[in-house]
Amino acid sequence: MSSQLPAESLDQIFRDARTHNDWTDKDVEEALIRGTYDLMKFGPTSANCCPARFVFIRSEEAKQRLAPFMSEGNREKTLKAPWTVIIAHDLNFPEKIPELFPHNPGAKDWFKDPQNRAETAFRNGTLQGAYFMLAARSMGLDCGPMSGFDRSGVDKEFFQSNPETEQWTANFICSLGYGNEDALFPRSPRLAFEDACQIL
Repeated sequence: MSSQLPAESLDQIFRDARTHNDWTDKDVEEALIRGTYDLMKFGPTSANCCPARFVFIRSEEAKQRLAPFMSEGNREKTLKAPWTVIIAHDLNFPEKIPELFPHNPGAKDWFKDPQNRAETAFRNGTLQGAYFMLAARSMGLDCGPMSGFDRSGVDKEFFQSNPETEQWTANFICSLGYGNEDALFPRSPRLAFEDACQIL
């Protein structure tokens, strides 16, 4: 049976972790980004459908492509971050089901209905985006998740001109690196158990 993680690990992943808005100049090697994905991919999804797709923005050219679609408050920090990832989901994810769910390859037919397919992609892709941030924190990275961006513009710029990605759609964007703690805002309150939960 698994045991509880040490307090230091829980602090790093949850209690002391913060959303960063400014970044140090410390480089993040590609191997660390790949390692983060390789950790994240083990998080559970419905029928192991794994609809999330990740576009990692590192080069100055790619940052300049993304910047016009970021809200004014998010543009500068996106340009400064060593890495930024577009966390998307693939509406054509059922095509991968026979590979990902080999004991029941016919499960791809569970998602024939367009609304069900879109809801499944969004729900599970969002889960995978959260797993990715927890994996990044576990690897010693800081995260700066953002929802302030022009989704249709990002989709058109990065996905719709390529047949392999034309069914991808952006969910949220997250910068990665080593955050500048001097630029952190005070931590905002969280709801108490009694305010957010019920036991029936």
